[in-house]
Amino acid sequence: MQEEFPIIAGLDIGSTKVCCVVGRMNEYDRLEVLGIASAPCEGVSKGMVFNIEKTTEAIEQAVAKASDLADINVRVVNVGLAGVYIRSCHQSGSHTRLHPDEEISVDEVRRLTADMYRTVVPHGNKIIHVIPKDYTVDFEAGIKDPVGMIGARLEANFHIVYSHENAINSITKAVKKAGLEIDKIMLAPLASSLSILTKEEKEAGVAVVDIGGGTTDIAVFYDGLLRHTAVIPFGGNVITADIRHGLSVLQVQAEQLKTRFGVALAEEANPAHVVAIPGLKGRGPKEISVRNLAHIIEARMQEVIELVHTEIMASGYEDRLSDGIIITGGGALLQKVDALFEFNTGLTCRIGYPNEYLAMTRFEQTKSPINATGLGLVLSSLTNLDDREVRYRKLDAKSMLRKNTNTRATPEEKPRTGLFSRLLSRTTNFLADDIDERNPGF
Repeated sequence: MQEEFPIIAGLDIGSTKVCCVVGRMNEYDRLEVLGIASAPCEGVSKGMVFNIEKTTEAIEQAVAKASDLADINVRVVNVGLAGVYIRSCHQSGSHTRLHPDEEISVDEVRRLTADMYRTVVPHGNKIIHVIPKDYTVDFEAGIKDPVGMIGARLEANFHIVYSHENAINSITKAVKKAGLEIDKIMLAPLASSLSILTKEEKEAGVAVVDIGGGTTDIAVFYDGLLRHTAVIPFGGNVITADIRHGLSVLQVQAEQLKTRFGVALAEEANPAHVVAIPGLKGRGPKEISVRNLAHIIEARMQEVIELVHTEIMASGYEDRLSDGIIITGGGALLQKVDALFEFNTGLTCRIGYPNEYLAMTRFEQTKSPINATGLGLVLSSLTNLDDREVRYRKLDAKSMLRKNTNTRATPEEKPRTGLFSRLLSRTTNFLADDIDERNPGF
């Protein structure tokens, strides 16, 4: 069972917490969560690790709790990456084929993708993902999958995601210092998309907006492919800071007000609803109007939504997003945040819960949008972000089977014992001896 259903661990290192999820696919192709745990993190700001020691402590706590729940020893993890230093670009690549009359193979497509990892990016940056968008074979453009076609020239457009090397190195050091090895590093919104999106939603066109503590991450999908990614350096923490200063309360109180009573649309908040919070030493409790709280939240959220909408328009796919926007992450827990998105963007919007591929579980927190990235990191080793890769793996398996069949050892032929065979053997030997006598130099 262990070999048939491998156990995978995902590690989501965020600006407010570190979440570790341990799981595996069951026999029904559903994700079975074996353990999930979080630990507060004070070593990350806007997705960037600035204190390795504090981040390592949070990683160790989260991994230890999840390991105990799963009853395994976690040593290898998939890590999510998000931060203000992440950038993306579009690049094209081409390959002139030596044998244009032969069908384009999976290896040729993969070599073209691998070559794009040598694309020149700004100094000090490193490429994280190279994702093919569409292909051109000779003069026929807009091809989704060129494998099996015939042509002299293969071209492709790619979406390339890269990040500052210091950001990647800092996360790598923190993870390794916790005694863990990294199997893969994946952009956080891409991981979230694996846990909340269906194949049909990617085909129809959708924008995933992951509102975290330090950043808001965006991934746009259309026709089943990733088309655009972006990171906005604002998240739930700026809302907490606004509440703290606007209402003159403590940081902890501001966070509790946001998560327990926060409403993103002020007109939906009850004007008669008042919350009393404990005062400082020697002072009485302080009353906070929920409507005033909502005004503060709405003002900041409108700024975030405006930046999100700008990125969606910059992608060029705003008019093609039939499924609109799907919000996930901790910010999705704000009441009426989906209504505020619809009002400001004109696109349909819903909350993305990471239960598309979940099996029955005893961990209720797995169904919360706040854990979408962690669950997606587990799924990243069990499923494919690019559906074309599923077909390629099947073709690889067929090719390997065919190769093994062709190279299978044949049984040794039995020696011939008939009269004709004995006469033929004696004649051959006689002729060989005669040739040796006539040509002694050979």
